[in-house]
Amino acid sequence: MDDTAVRPDSLLELREALRRFAADRDWEPFHTPKNLAMALAGEAGEVIEHFQWLTAEQSSALPAPVRAEVAHELADVLLYLVRLADVLDIDLADAARAKMAINADRYPVARARGSAKKYDEL
Repeated sequence: MDDTAVRPDSLLELREALRRFAADRDWEPFHTPKNLAMALAGEAGEVIEHFQWLTAEQSSALPAPVRAEVAHELADVLLYLVRLADVLDIDLADAARAKMAINADRYPVARARGSAKKYDEL
């Protein structure tokens, strides 16, 4: 199968495509949680590099070529995140819903609206 033809429309489809991608290359022995977490952190750093030293305004108005580079780095972050969750048998959608519920409790609208304070400072 041509990897460029894969067009996953959900996290589950993306997870399955990544499983196949890794299996086809016999990469499972390298895809340990430690290695994937380190790769994820590295890719997140590459996203950050694009914004280092920019003003808030500049970071919101990236030139098209830089925006395309950021898109690729964000894709790398997503791919490593999905692969790490898969290896750890974590359903990312369930985990995200659970975390959003926790955050809703921590950041009630009446106290958090318009504030950048952490929940324990509200």
